[in-house]
Amino acid sequence: MSSAPRTGPGRGWLLRLVIAFAFAQGAVSMARPAVSYRALALGADETAVGVIAGVYALLPLFAAVPLGRRTDHGRCAPLLPIGVVLISGGCALSGVVSSLPAMAAWSGVMGLGHLCFVIGAQSIVARQSAPAEQDRNFGHFTIGASLGQLVGPIAAGALISGESGALGRTSALALLVSAAVCAVALTSLWRIEHRRTPGAAPPAGKSNAKARTRAKAKVPVTAILGARGVPAGIFISMAVLSATDILTAYLPVVGEHRGIAPATVGLLLSLRAAASIACRLAMPLMLRLLGRTALLVTSCLLAGLICAGMVLPVPVPVLAVMLAALGFCLGVGQPLSMTTVVRAAPTDARSTALALRLTGNRLGQAAAPAAAGLIAGTAGAAAPFALLGALLLAAAGLGLRGGGAGGMSVRPESAPRPEPAPVPPAPHPVQPAPDPVRERGAPGPTRPDRLTG
Repeated sequence: MSSAPRTGPGRGWLLRLVIAFAFAQGAVSMARPAVSYRALALGADETAVGVIAGVYALLPLFAAVPLGRRTDHGRCAPLLPIGVVLISGGCALSGVVSSLPAMAAWSGVMGLGHLCFVIGAQSIVARQSAPAEQDRNFGHFTIGASLGQLVGPIAAGALISGESGALGRTSALALLVSAAVCAVALTSLWRIEHRRTPGAAPPAGKSNAKARTRAKAKVPVTAILGARGVPAGIFISMAVLSATDILTAYLPVVGEHRGIAPATVGLLLSLRAAASIACRLAMPLMLRLLGRTALLVTSCLLAGLICAGMVLPVPVPVLAVMLAALGFCLGVGQPLSMTTVVRAAPTDARSTALALRLTGNRLGQAAAPAAAGLIAGTAGAAAPFALLGALLLAAAGLGLRGGGAGGMSVRPESAPRPEPAPVPPAPHPVQPAPDPVRERGAPGPTRPDRLTG
């Protein structure tokens, strides 16, 4: 029986990882609306904004699985500083260039950096968390993302101003500041991955060749995708992240059409992130009350209905309440889909499974904004939210179907396997044959007919 993964002394590694993720995600959450505003200042329409937002996910589509393969049989920590450097460079250069194609290209570099960081970080959490701690640790890990999504839009809204034709200059400043914010994440990337974590390094000695042979035996992608629970987890994660991504990219466009100031838009986006933090703090209690399947299905269903309702031109206070409820519902999908994919995937292909999940996320981030741009160009700036509503409702249906089949209710590795059912006794048990030794004179019970002898 395999031992549980090492968690190391204390949980300081998880705290440092959450802090680093908060700065990296804060920079991305600050840069994404800034990219939209800068593109608008350069003359982009709704369709062009959707294309630029989609390019952010284009490079990760081709890089996710190779990075996951590498991480399955190597160290995870080197991906973290690489991701920080790429995010910082993409943010800074997006604020310097003055053409839409160049902005799209550097937005793609930013997305590649975010992918590197997230694959490395999620793989570390999966390796260094005991099965019983995965829901909690992934929930705490995603709190770092929510913290970044909380602070990033507020900072972007405070820096960006459309008064006196300053939208281009102030959005460029916000992108440069986001590059500096991401660089701060480097200060927390120390002693996060334990050297003796399973899969971190091949064993020494005679077993080294065997370890290399096992490393070369890659689990096929089809086998990973065929594991029960993996497809549903990937689709739910894609739907939830697409909703968050389109909301971040298109709420500024909606604000411009409805006369909502950039600072107010930043506060609204941060309110959604704060609600996601509250959801993840309350997640252990909700899991005990509802269970994983019911919680996933209910959250996706409510989020889909709220997204569809955002098409209506509601006043800002009502919009704030809707975004808070939406953020609480969207806070469920990411951590639980991580746990579901990790538990359902083969043990030696967990990083690849997480990379496939991220590939699905990036596919949604590439396709959904482009489709949203086409819808917005023909049906109005708020129309993409109807698309999000339909996507989340489909995720709720898939989660319900997967849960009914057992796909979303994956047993933890540490859970004991059920004992085989006992074989019922025969209706008429056969009496044992007499022992010939005993019959020939071995001492036995005294019989009444032998007392006279």
